[in-house]
Amino acid sequence: MSENSVIPSNGSSPEGRHSSDLTRRRMLQGAGVALAAAAGTAVIGFTGPSRQSAVAADPGAGDEFDEVYQGRRLQGRRLDGGHDSGHGGHHGSGYQVLIDGEELHVMQNADGTWISVVNHYQTHATPRSLARAAVIDLQGAELLPLS
Repeated sequence: MSENSVIPSNGSSPEGRHSSDLTRRRMLQGAGVALAAAAGTAVIGFTGPSRQSAVAADPGAGDEFDEVYQGRRLQGRRLDGGHDSGHGGHHGSGYQVLIDGEELHVMQNADGTWISVVNHYQTHATPRSLARAAVIDLQGAELLPLS
């Protein structure tokens, strides 16, 4: 059968084979559909909905921390009385985060997530995860004080 052969409308090919035979095109289409379905299932399995709150994912959420992450010293602590202690950059969050001794200005959103001046568009469940993300976003750059 040549590439330009036409299958007759009665369902059989010129050589007498039935058009229900598996063709390369049908096989590739089926394989593509199966692959897409498998990939979709895998993605849903990895990113499926979770009933666990984001804060519960970090047992020390909201607590004090003092650690070294990617060579940078991260510190976080609640401020006395929940006010901004005169620094003016906490937006009433009552929490202070330091990277190598320099203050990272943070803010807690109404939904309990946290943002910083390093990245206002990405929220984090805890101040610790926010500080770690800021270190990654800074890519080794120094945190400069805001005035």
